[in-house]
Amino acid sequence: MVSRPPAGPLAPGPALAVTTDLAHGGRWTSLRAGGREWLWRRDEPRRPHVAPGDAFADAGGLEECVPTVRGAPDHGDAWSRPWHRDGGEEYVDCPDFRLARRIVTAADTLVADYLLTAAPGHRFLWAAHALLDVSPRATLGIRHGAPTRLYPDDGAQWIDGDWPTGPAGGLPLDRLGPDDGTAVGAVVATPEVSVRDGRDTLRLTVEAGGQPVSVALWRNLGGFPADAPYRSVGVEPMLGRVFDLAAAGEHDAARVPDSGEVRWRLTVTAGRDPRP
Repeated sequence: MVSRPPAGPLAPGPALAVTTDLAHGGRWTSLRAGGREWLWRRDEPRRPHVAPGDAFADAGGLEECVPTVRGAPDHGDAWSRPWHRDGGEEYVDCPDFRLARRIVTAADTLVADYLLTAAPGHRFLWAAHALLDVSPRATLGIRHGAPTRLYPDDGAQWIDGDWPTGPAGGLPLDRLGPDDGTAVGAVVATPEVSVRDGRDTLRLTVEAGGQPVSVALWRNLGGFPADAPYRSVGVEPMLGRVFDLAAAGEHDAARVPDSGEVRWRLTVTAGRDPRP
């Protein structure tokens, strides 16, 4: 199967609406379009009570992972802290930085503008860790041949390859089913991804001048965790090109310039095929 980028603009889609939970890490708890909920969720009793430094509590939705995804602190510093609101801005203060965002929706498009302030030279990763509620028939659209770092579930070291199969003979990463008991992560060097499920499409694009941008993928088709596996699919626009900041090479992480600020934009667009 050849994976290709979306061909031109999406057909007009249903209006997007988002809900966030500032008290619990600024987590996006809902992303709805025309009656469809795009964000997957699960019962996780630990999630309301987490504190900085705790192991990640996977409740689904979209978590803001910064300054790392894997490694320490687990899934970053921001997801386990209360956020605050000042006018139309939502923000969180972490030991080494402040992350602020402003989310605006208009018809079928959502725009989230981010600002991270820190000391010049500060390096970080950021991922919009979105777990999506999609069927096993869903597919991903990414530029064919995009450089891809494949992360086997049991290891931190990546294997280099190309989209959509990773190394030669690898998994068909662009297919989100059928559930086969595998779990793998990947980071693809592309600013844009589309997720198609039946008549519905969600397109996610990240823009960040002068910073490395990618799309991370968590393709868990019932392979993780080993003792009680479940299905979860993460499609995650990100700054950086690795999951763990500690493993980032010279050009694998975002870096704060002399201004002390890094700005970026996440754009989400919903589309729906008018044909039944």
